[in-house]
Amino acid sequence: MTYDVVIGVEVHAQLRTKSKMFCGCGTTFGLSANSQTCPVCLGLPGSLPVINRAAVEMAVRAGLALNCTIGAHNRFARKNYFYPDLPKGYQISQYESPICEHGWIEVAVGNGTKRIRIRRAHLEEDAGKNVHETGTSGSRVDLNRAGTPLLEIVTEPDMSSAEEVVAYLKGLRDVLMYLDVCDGNMDEGSFRCEPNLSLRPAGQQAFGTKVELKNINSFKFVKDAVEYEIKRQTKVLNEGGKITQETRLWNIERGETAVMRSKEEAHDYRYFPDPDLVPLQLEQAWIDGFRAGLPELPAVRKKRLEREYGLSEYVSNVLASDKNVLDYFESAASEAGRVGLTKIEVGKELANCITVDFQGQLNKLTYAPNLTQATTPGTGPVPGPFWVDPANLMELVARKIKGEISGPIYKVVLEKMVGTGKTASEIIEAEGLKQVSDEGAIEKIIDEVLAKSPAQVAQFKEGKQQVVGFLVGQVMKASGGKANPGKVNELLKKKLGA
Repeated sequence: MTYDVVIGVEVHAQLRTKSKMFCGCGTTFGLSANSQTCPVCLGLPGSLPVINRAAVEMAVRAGLALNCTIGAHNRFARKNYFYPDLPKGYQISQYESPICEHGWIEVAVGNGTKRIRIRRAHLEEDAGKNVHETGTSGSRVDLNRAGTPLLEIVTEPDMSSAEEVVAYLKGLRDVLMYLDVCDGNMDEGSFRCEPNLSLRPAGQQAFGTKVELKNINSFKFVKDAVEYEIKRQTKVLNEGGKITQETRLWNIERGETAVMRSKEEAHDYRYFPDPDLVPLQLEQAWIDGFRAGLPELPAVRKKRLEREYGLSEYVSNVLASDKNVLDYFESAASEAGRVGLTKIEVGKELANCITVDFQGQLNKLTYAPNLTQATTPGTGPVPGPFWVDPANLMELVARKIKGEISGPIYKVVLEKMVGTGKTASEIIEAEGLKQVSDEGAIEKIIDEVLAKSPAQVAQFKEGKQQVVGFLVGQVMKASGGKANPGKVNELLKKKLGA
C-alpha cells in the first residue's frame, strides 16, 4: 500500500533577551550550573513572576514577519507536568489566547515555492536541563535555562517530505535571525525543532496516528530522522501493525529513532489561566509601530540581490544565509559607483571574493566567542566582524575586474589586507604589484619562456593544444604574476602561429 506523509513542525526559538521571561536572571549560555537562578525561576513559595516586555516585543515582531494576526488580548496559562527540570511543577505558557495566530511563510521547494501555514506562535518559559554524567549512577539538574523566554511556533500539517521540513526550518530560522530575535544556534538549543509525523493510506482524508520527534540539533539530522521515521512507519503499517502515539528520540550513532515516552494530549496538562499574571492588552498603534519597522526579510532580499547584482539563486542563498555577511556585501557593493563600475559589473566577483576568498582568509583567524573580534597571530585583537573596510575590499575587487591586477596578485593583496589592515592601493604601490599590460615587456618574457621550452613548442606544433596552458603558466610565473593574463594568451598564440 502507498501512503501520504503528513508532517507538521513545532519550533522552540529562544528569544534574545538579556533576562528571563518572568524574572531578572540572565540568559547567558554556558555559565556554571545554577548560577543564574532566583526564587522566581526556582519556583520558591511566595515568588511572583513579572512579564518581560522585551520578549513580548520580539514575539510581536516575529509574528508580523510570519504574517500572523497579533492577539491584542492574550494571556498566560499554567501547563502542569512533573519533570525534575521543572521546579514549579508547571510551565508558564499560552494556551487559549496565544500572542500570534494564523500566519504563513513561503519556502523554496524544488523549482518553486510552497506556503507553510503557521497555526500559532506563543510565548512560554523554558525548562531546566537534566545533566547525565558518564560514569555516575544518577543525573543532575541545571536550572540556568529554566525561565528563559521561548517563542513556540507551530505549523499546520502542510509538509509531506523531509526536504520540505528542512526548507521550512531554514526559512524560519533565517527570518528570526534577520529580526535579531533568535540567534538560531541549534547546538546550544536556541532553535529546537520537533517534527510531528503521521502516515495515512493514499487519498484518505483522516490523519494517521502522530509521532513526535525530539532532540534534533541540526538540519541534517532532521532530514535523516524524518526519512527514517517514514520508512519505519511504512514498514509497521505494511506488516499489519499499528502506530503508537509517542515521542521518539533520534539516535545519531545508530541512525534510528527510539521511544522516549507516550505522547500526551492537551488535556493531560490541565491548562488553566495563571492567577499571578494579568492578561496582556496590546494597543494596535504599538503593534503597527513594529509592523512599520520590520526590515527587508530574507526571501525579498534574495530576489533583490538576483535582480540588482545579477547573482544566481545559489549565490544569493549563500550570501543571505548570514545577515552580517550580506550586510557587508551590500556595504561594499555600494562603493561600485565610486570606483567607476555598476552593481551588475561587481556583483558576481564581489560575492565570490566574500564567500570564498575572503572567508578563506578569515578562517585563519582565531575568533572571539561573540564574533565581534578576531585575533591574528602576533598582532592581537582586530576590530570586526569583518576586519577589512568594505570600501577597501571593493577597491581591490574593482582593480581585478578592470585588469589592473591579476588573479594571483589579487589573492596576495587580499591576504595582506586581512593581516595588516592596509588598503589595496597601499599594498600594490608599496610592493610594485600592479599588473603589466605593456606588450613589449610581455613579449620579452614570452620569448624567454619559449626559448627554455623547445619540447613544449614542438608538442604544440604536433597539434597538442593543451600545451598552451603550460606555457601561459610559465609566463605568469616568470612575471611574478604581474602579466596581464589576457595579453599573455593573445601574444603567446600569436608567437606560436595559432
